[in-house]
Amino acid sequence: MPLQAVDSRRLYRQIADQITALIEKGEYAAGARLPPERDLARQLGVSRPSVREALIALEVEGYVDVRVGSGVYVRGAHPVASERLPADSGPFELIRARWLIEGECAALAAKQASRTQLRAIEGALEAMARERDRGVMPLASDRLFHLRIAEASGNSALALVVRTLWDQRTGPLFLRLEHHFDTPELWNVAIREHREVYDAIARKDASAARAAMRRHMDRAARRFSTSWEKRKARG
Repeated sequence: MPLQAVDSRRLYRQIADQITALIEKGEYAAGARLPPERDLARQLGVSRPSVREALIALEVEGYVDVRVGSGVYVRGAHPVASERLPADSGPFELIRARWLIEGECAALAAKQASRTQLRAIEGALEAMARERDRGVMPLASDRLFHLRIAEASGNSALALVVRTLWDQRTGPLFLRLEHHFDTPELWNVAIREHREVYDAIARKDASAARAAMRRHMDRAARRFSTSWEKRKARG
């Protein structure tokens, strides 16, 4: 059963469904190594990040294992303890949306954040550092930092959009990807990036705030992508 080209406008779910169908039909048997990511992308006519998101979804759903230094292997058809993921946006697509929206939120916050709002943003940043120091992944305070900036933009619709994006940001697909990258050292880097965003907002420098937020998103995407590549190594 040959792979079929996927329309480039479709998301990771259609790719995952095609690979799942091949597994269910026995084209990829239990224990078989899937083709390299670049080959799958070429055959399907999609980008490598889209394939990457599909493979992460299949890992969460129990169809494949990602083996450090080896690749992606089929666990078998009909995984026992698996549930199909909701068709949320893929992690890399989500980061791109946040790049666009949260960059503008940061610029608006720099123009009009009140002292109280600035203290709230800084408080969330300090909470991130405290959680990191306790060895806790500071996702809750990370979310709060970004929400406080969105609220300081003065636009309640933007704040609602950011909250919605964060609901997907903390979904199972994104959390599995983050599991591949999460280390205390990388959280140190991420917190420094958040500090750059806050400092620009506090200086009321809208251009610098936008640039700092977008730089943070670009670096986050690179961290996730690099961690995935290192984990499977040969994909």
